[in-house]
Amino acid sequence: MGNLALAFLLTLIAGLSTGIGGAIAFFTKSTNKRFLSLSLGFSAGVMVYVSMTELLTEAGASLTKGLGKSVGGWVGIAAFFGGMLLIALIDRCVPDEENPHEVKLVLEEQHEPKKLLRIGAMTALAIGIHNFPEGLATFVSALQSPEVAIPIVAAIAIHNIPEGIAVSVPIFQATGSRKKAFAYSFISGLAEPIGALIGWLVLMPFLNETLFGIVFAMVAGIMVFISFDELLPAAREYGEHHLSIYGLISGMVIMAVSLQLF
Repeated sequence: MGNLALAFLLTLIAGLSTGIGGAIAFFTKSTNKRFLSLSLGFSAGVMVYVSMTELLTEAGASLTKGLGKSVGGWVGIAAFFGGMLLIALIDRCVPDEENPHEVKLVLEEQHEPKKLLRIGAMTALAIGIHNFPEGLATFVSALQSPEVAIPIVAAIAIHNIPEGIAVSVPIFQATGSRKKAFAYSFISGLAEPIGALIGWLVLMPFLNETLFGIVFAMVAGIMVFISFDELLPAAREYGEHHLSIYGLISGMVIMAVSLQLF
């Protein structure tokens, strides 16, 4: 029960970080795009390094115990790329104009209020859809290995902050209500703990070494896809190209050192 509560708490923290982005959007006059670029690159570095060195290692060990080395290895490969396929399909189901990966932050431009309100609402819905599998991934990771889940939570929290901004800015500009802007961004983040609960209820009767291994490999695939499809392009968009790479490498270095020390 202790691990279960910790796993849910970590998932809740990751999801509700969209509320931080919602608060930043109307408490500051402008967004520090250089810092945002570094942060997104850093988040990508953490995700890629943890996925390739920790999650896939854990997945391989679990699948070997459950299925044997040869079969377990092939199942791990299929699950890894299956995770990428899953998040890519979810991405494709959301129209480009309402996809949080495609929506640009509306910071200075003036647009029609109704259009801005629709952009904000649809972005909140799209982010909720994307956060659902992230919540399950975070929850299962934390349940099996909290020390691996903590850096994943930090990375997801970092990349959820600009998503919160993407929701709250158009809502605030359309309605003039700080409460509504914050509420929309906050609620969109609830999809992660909801995803965790639903996933737990569905998977709980079937959890074993093989299923843990499959989920870990899929989580790794999801994290790598998000890093290359969302975080790095966004990091380059908000800052100089080199800043995103510096952030990426910094995330990998800090993650490597912390895993070695702890």
